[in-house]
Amino acid sequence: MRRVPLAMTLAAAMALAVACGDSKKPKVDEAAERQAATERAKKGAFGDQVKALETAKGIEADVNRKAQESVDKIEKDAK
Repeated sequence: MRRVPLAMTLAAAMALAVACGDSKKPKVDEAAERQAATERAKKGAFGDQVKALETAKGIEADVNRKAQESVDKIEKDAK
């Protein structure tokens, strides 16, 4: 009688060990997921903030480009 519960416990432990093995994670393209999340955020509650952040990043890139052009021109004129 003692062997039946032991066998059942052992079988349950083996089944649990097999089920808890390394699961394969689905491959997700992080860049595509980030882009999709940004698009969802634009349409959600934070839409205005996301759009403002993108505009600010665009302005930052433009200012940096103009500043670099100015520095390059000054360095060229100094030679």
